[in-house]
Amino acid sequence: MHVPDGFIDAPVSVATGVVAAGAVAVSLRGARRELDERTAPLAGLVAAFIFAVQMLNFPVAAGTSGHLLGGALAAILVGPYTGVLCVSVVLLMQGVLFADGGLTALGVNITDMAVVTTVVAYAIFRTIVKLAPHRRRTVTVASFVAALISVPAAAIAFTAIYALGGTADVSIGKVFTAMVGVHVLIGIGEAAITALTVGAVVAVRPDLVYGARGVTARPLEIRDSPLAPAAPGAVARAEAPAAEPAAAEPTTAEPTVATSRTPEPAAAPRRSARHVWWAGLAAALLCAGVVSFYASASPDGLEKVAHDKGIDQKAEDHAAKDSPLADYGVKDISDARISGGLAGVIGVGATLAVGSGVFIVVRRRRATAESGRV
Repeated sequence: MHVPDGFIDAPVSVATGVVAAGAVAVSLRGARRELDERTAPLAGLVAAFIFAVQMLNFPVAAGTSGHLLGGALAAILVGPYTGVLCVSVVLLMQGVLFADGGLTALGVNITDMAVVTTVVAYAIFRTIVKLAPHRRRTVTVASFVAALISVPAAAIAFTAIYALGGTADVSIGKVFTAMVGVHVLIGIGEAAITALTVGAVVAVRPDLVYGARGVTARPLEIRDSPLAPAAPGAVARAEAPAAEPAAAEPTTAEPTVATSRTPEPAAAPRRSARHVWWAGLAAALLCAGVVSFYASASPDGLEKVAHDKGIDQKAEDHAAKDSPLADYGVKDISDARISGGLAGVIGVGATLAVGSGVFIVVRRRRATAESGRV
């Protein structure tokens, strides 16, 4: 759903740019509350992973494909404010390095693909987890529903923006019907990718999933329940009173102290997120460097609608069309597989570096503010 230059007129592009800048500024402040020393590097990885998976267009209808938008995934994994920043970093890197999404339309794309998807998805996600039982499965189901709805919501938002500043003389009703219709189908793919990714992380490290905080804690407490199987040492202690007293200790008997079968919970040690980080990076590199070669070559939902309705006739040349990585290929490398895979790997690395840098700076500013208050 990357809007190119020329689809939206200058006044509305400027207005959405102001909205996008304001949203990013608010998100930079809000992200300070969401990020800590472990999740700041993971937020950069989330941005890189979204970049990689967006390269995997999947077919949704005859001659049409779709790809991940990522707002729901980012919001659930690292928080809504940080999620807006993650998708914004991805869109910036795609526009500057790969000529994907217009530079004058960057405000439109951030408003639509970063802000709208993240806000809508996280609002739906939180509503579901508050009303449903507090279980790990609830997080996965809520992720699916939130991602599913966020995509047509972005299509509606684009239609509203186009109604205000569209440059082609096209019926808004036709644009609305076509955009929402195809993006409902794309939303199914978005929901599947989001739910699978969130479910995988929740299964191994629920403490690293922002949306799972306070949701997965209750099921984990079953370990301290009296109904839980006792440890081998506890069984031995429980059977000890039935044994005959030792002959060597006939005179001194210390008073028996009744102890609860539920031990006092010890403070859980902070686990490193290093293994999750490396696994996520490997998955991103695999998607961008290898799997992307097998992605659908059909136009995505917006491209298809724009072509069918004649909107694409207003498209302008991209300012970065001569970039050595334009169109997700490395210039002067003739082999399509090598060119595309290398471009994807470079994109993952660049997005990871920029995203991690942003989030580490945000985290340090929070630490500095906290130390100043002390």
